[in-house]
Amino acid sequence: MAYNFDEVIERSGTNCVKYDRLEQYCGNADALPMWVADTDFRVPDFIMSAIRERAEHEVLAYSFRPESYHQSIVDWMKKRHGWDIEREWISFSPGVVPAITILIMALTEPDDKVIVQPPVYFPFFTCVKGSGRKMVENPLKLENGRYYFDFEDLKAKIDDKTKMLLLSSPHNPGGMVWTKEELTELGSICKEKGVIIVSDEIHSDLVYPGHKHVPLPSISEELAEITVVCMAPNKTFNIAGLSSAFLVIPQKKMRVRYERLLNVLHVQGGNIFGTVATEAGYAHGEEWLGELLEYLQGNLNYLNEFMARHLPKIKVMQPESTFLVWLDFRDYGLNEKEMKEVLVNKAGVAMNVGSTFGTGGEGYFRMNIGCPRSTLQEGLERIEKALRVL
Repeated sequence: MAYNFDEVIERSGTNCVKYDRLEQYCGNADALPMWVADTDFRVPDFIMSAIRERAEHEVLAYSFRPESYHQSIVDWMKKRHGWDIEREWISFSPGVVPAITILIMALTEPDDKVIVQPPVYFPFFTCVKGSGRKMVENPLKLENGRYYFDFEDLKAKIDDKTKMLLLSSPHNPGGMVWTKEELTELGSICKEKGVIIVSDEIHSDLVYPGHKHVPLPSISEELAEITVVCMAPNKTFNIAGLSSAFLVIPQKKMRVRYERLLNVLHVQGGNIFGTVATEAGYAHGEEWLGELLEYLQGNLNYLNEFMARHLPKIKVMQPESTFLVWLDFRDYGLNEKEMKEVLVNKAGVAMNVGSTFGTGGEGYFRMNIGCPRSTLQEGLERIEKALRVL
């Protein structure tokens, strides 16, 4: 490999949530952090070089996003996902989660209903409830170690007050890459019922061999008319601190309503370095991303082999994407609070607790394997040692 993903980088003391907020999160500042969904890998050199070059101009005042920024997104969507988008479809956001909240506020009314599909990325819940909308659950079905949409339940849950569905694609925490057939059926139901789909596709670059991410609006013009896609280079290149998300909104009226509220909130400006990093990543990142995915696949293989040999009671949901792994600890017979106590204070490993992802998450923990293999090995060995006596 041209890039060294085995390098261990000291992140403590950098105001890093993943490391420096451990005590607040789990009560053990010495735990191995395998929770927050960023990686422990160095930002690629082509992005750091672009940031340094911009920083050499010692005025960091108000700025705008140039056409080259927008073109880099257009080009990336085409070469990575086979999706032809128009430049005017692109809108800015300081983050995917803020974008979802703004979309809910811009495209629905107070007391409207918004559907979520738990277990799912937990900020979805606060986006809906904090916006004064009613959250409706359409839980995913667990079959043969994979989640599936429950279309019959979805149809039953939609009524005249249901205006939006929040989709996690690829799925967080399970790692599913929804197939074109699954997405088409979901989209058809929402189209028929007049429900807007907001699709969080932030993990879409991190797809393992044998699977292909399908941007929902790319399926048909009909689905493009009801869909907003939220994306960012943050997970891909480990630049979550640069406020560099964007939306793809093919439907003009929805785009105008979103951008109007974005401007009213005065969060349309963005970050100079986020703009530079996005453009550099999308222009030069394909080789690096290929090696990252190869390394992550190696980490996943290592985890699977370790679990099969040493921790067979833990069921691993095989991710089709992302550096996040959804682990089922229920065979140990402990409740979630008891298992968290074992993992945090006996094993010294901090993971995301399953119940925070909503219905169906109880008994699971989400592990971040976006780390050097030595870190993954240490985390698994700590867990094995702590669970050996159970």
